Amino acid sequence: MNKMKEMQDLLRQIPKGSITSYKIVAKKLNVHPRLMGRMLSRNDSDAPCYKVIRHNGKIGGYTSKNGIKDKIRKLKNDGITVKNGKVIDLKKHFFYFR
Repeated sequence: MNKMKEMQDLLRQIPKGSITSYKIVAKKLNVHPRLMGRMLSRNDSDAPCYKVIRHNGKIGGYTSKNGIKDKIRKLKNDGITVKNGKVIDLKKHFFYFR
């Protein structure tokens, strides 16, 4: 299985109302977090890449017509509060893969 498919399968495991980090997904795939960012920017599947943020709670990037605004809107639709570009109550929403 290629890394892109593996990444997409992992992202589909993240429950509604949860987020994870580039670092966590990268570690699971055994790739560098920056490579994760590039892979996410090329994601053309239904895998919820908006659920991946920086490990410190900051939103990070997002490739779409409206960029970060779309990512924040999708996170809010999942019940995740974002204030000043950071997820509020990070521990409550953080998802770790098994």
